[in-house]
Amino acid sequence: MRAEELISEMIPPIKFSETGDKALNWMNEFRVSHLPVVEKGEYIGLISENDIYDMPDPSKKLKDHFAALPRPFIYADRHVYELMKVIADHKITVVPILSEENEYLGCTDLLYLMSQITAINSINEPGGILVLEMNQHDYTLTQIARIVEENNAKILSSFITSLPESTQIEVTLKINTTDLDRIIQTFQRYDYHIKETYQKSKFHDDLKKRYDELMNFLNM
Repeated sequence: MRAEELISEMIPPIKFSETGDKALNWMNEFRVSHLPVVEKGEYIGLISENDIYDMPDPSKKLKDHFAALPRPFIYADRHVYELMKVIADHKITVVPILSEENEYLGCTDLLYLMSQITAINSINEPGGILVLEMNQHDYTLTQIARIVEENNAKILSSFITSLPESTQIEVTLKINTTDLDRIIQTFQRYDYHIKETYQKSKFHDDLKKRYDELMNFLNM
């Protein structure tokens, strides 16, 4: 699951020419503590409710008070785990999402992200991750599960990502073993395209660390 698939249509960016009062009203309306700030489609930065409270006169325009703003963001093609890291590292409730050309595409908020995390909540379980790429017409979870189970393993969770402007999909599998070699070989015998594999314990440890950081932030 990539950042671009998590863009929320519920939270618009606020223009740099708008007032602090309007930004605060929007934060209250959308139940977030941050808003992306844009000017002519360009991402300027992220403003927080604390920034607004510190303004001597919130009725003034943002651009008249802030010469610069923090610019946390994530590129559209980055994985959801990296998005979680941005939230945990910066302690923010909204993450702006940019194209590779640095164009503002939208944002995702913490509540929407958490609603999607249920699909990958097996992150706390040890195991490896396998990403298959295939035509959507060739997808059958029954066969995929059978291949995994024939190698004495189980699928802990799975989710599908549709590739833009294509009939191809990615199937991400969380499997209850870090030794994926035999499973990979079996998939290859059945002509499956293996796009990515993560079977090192270091990857799992880092992933769990990022998840725990996010959970700690949510509990603050």
